[in-house]
Amino acid sequence: MRIPIKTLRTPPTTTLPSTQANTLLKPRCIATTQPSKPANTNTLHLSNDTRQAALHLEKMINLEDYNNNYNFPAMQPSSSSSSRTLGLKAEKLGKRWKEYQGMSNWEGLLDPLDDNLRAEILRYGHFVEAAYESFEFDPSSPNYANCRFPKNTLFERCGLPNTGYKVTKHLRATSGIQLPSWVEKAPSWVATQSSYVGYVAVCDNKEEIKRLGRRDVVVAYRGTTTCLEWLENFRATLTNLRIPCTTKRAFEKNIEGSEAMVESGFLSLYTSSLSANSSLMSLQDMIREEISRIFETYSGEPLSLTVTGHSLGAALATLTAFDLKTVFPKLPVTVISFGGPRVGDRSFRRKLESQGTKVLRIVNSDDVITKVPGFVFDDNVASGEGVHVAAFPSWIQKRVEEAQWVYAEVGKELRLSSRDSPYLGNRNVATCHELNTYLHLVDGFVSSTCPFRASAKRFLRG
Repeated sequence: MRIPIKTLRTPPTTTLPSTQANTLLKPRCIATTQPSKPANTNTLHLSNDTRQAALHLEKMINLEDYNNNYNFPAMQPSSSSSSRTLGLKAEKLGKRWKEYQGMSNWEGLLDPLDDNLRAEILRYGHFVEAAYESFEFDPSSPNYANCRFPKNTLFERCGLPNTGYKVTKHLRATSGIQLPSWVEKAPSWVATQSSYVGYVAVCDNKEEIKRLGRRDVVVAYRGTTTCLEWLENFRATLTNLRIPCTTKRAFEKNIEGSEAMVESGFLSLYTSSLSANSSLMSLQDMIREEISRIFETYSGEPLSLTVTGHSLGAALATLTAFDLKTVFPKLPVTVISFGGPRVGDRSFRRKLESQGTKVLRIVNSDDVITKVPGFVFDDNVASGEGVHVAAFPSWIQKRVEEAQWVYAEVGKELRLSSRDSPYLGNRNVATCHELNTYLHLVDGFVSSTCPFRASAKRFLRG
């Protein structure tokens, strides 16, 4: 699920076709919010006054042009002007950080999409981009599948100089697939079992901590890149979640007596280690050790853990959050995932809900990866919305269940669509799954009745 991404650093210079130019001058709708009013009046307003609409749109376009003149404005925490640029009010975010981390399941923030939440989603999306940017993709390089940059310069060299965070740990995922002997004759990149998959970063900037209202810890994961990761993706049958752990709380049977089950390949990448190299721990052990150290270091102040990822990284983010919440039950744990596949069954979802892990899934309706693996039968997602009813006879459903292919959606969903953007002419499978596409759709989404704002072009490639 790794699609090569080249993030736009400067505004596109290509002249828009006349139809697109007209879209800019005459948008379908202009969304405005009035935070001074009660929450139930903060709804979409359609302007019938052409002059007022034009003035409002001009303001939006000017803001967009200003944003495009420098790299990633969402990652400029120390400047009060950059906060204003994003429409981000520091005092509001700080006082309401638990709400934006999903403690109330993002009630009233998704439709229409709250501007502060939009900025936070994009901010975590940039962290995922850094996980991609820092990965060595060149199979001819001796550093293939490793991190290209040291921890202390990773963000700067990925084009994110002012995040307010410092990277504290590089993370690696290891495939548990047993390789046949003939693989020794194949190129080394074919049999790469362990590879750099992401990192841990801790907010260490006082101004950013004040803006966020707590010290935030981020775990960011990239999507699929290596051959063995692709093979793990296809191991789609469910398996019992028997993860070795040192706590008695973790991964106990649920109240109905059946164990939670997750996708075999994702679990393998999370828990496997290289037996031939005792110094190379599993991803699970690495992340537990690092979060334990951070938790001990900053135990006297408010902390939050945000796990984010794209594609395969979204699946690993969900497993990581589930695991760490069992070890640190009092730590607020939130998942912000982009284009993630299904991870587990209904028992797994119930465990996530009961332990208090909050999951916000950013889903593109046109992205096939979000519709696999397995099947979803008559499944009410955690938000109480989006009931999936499979039009299959009961005997087929029974066979699928016996084959352990019945999955469940988890958490709260922000559903977007490539078709709503007037700028995405190419809507093939690859484009719909790109992280860039997801960030573009989040940037442009207004509400279900006004799905896209005309000035959202910041993440399009030139």
